Amino acid sequence: MPAIQLTIAQRKEHRAEAHHLKPVVMIGNDGLTPAVKKETDAALNAHGLIKVRVQGDDRDAREAMYQQLADELGAAPIQHIGKLLVLWRPRPPKVKTVDEDRMAGPRDVKVLKYSKMAGQRPEVKTLRVLGNQRLTPGGQVKRAKPPRQKSIKKGRQT
Repeated sequence: MPAIQLTIAQRKEHRAEAHHLKPVVMIGNDGLTPAVKKETDAALNAHGLIKVRVQGDDRDAREAMYQQLADELGAAPIQHIGKLLVLWRPRPPKVKTVDEDRMAGPRDVKVLKYSKMAGQRPEVKTLRVLGNQRLTPGGQVKRAKPPRQKSIKKGRQT
């Protein structure tokens, strides 16, 4: 996968975003191992913009690692300062899973409470009703009780 090519303005924008970030991946003395590549790929999927710290002192080796990571992971090289490398790759869209067994979530319900004195406006209250609750005709929130199961023995006795 070739590295993503960005314009100077786009790289400048990503450099500004990466300024406050801390390194997420550390490359030790062993260099660019498959485990480091896998971890860098996972970090790019999760964050999109990451910093990588290289422990080695050889500048040429760091530059080679920088280009190799960008090429193999399909990321854009943003910045290389000292022992820090900044890479960017657009995050993949999240896939929403639909759960068929999911129950209803909380909902907000407006309740009008009329005054006993004539001529006054009704009081409007907003109540949050959870999935296991119901609203009574009097405007109170009560827990919905599941129907009780009768045992087989008790059913036969009557």
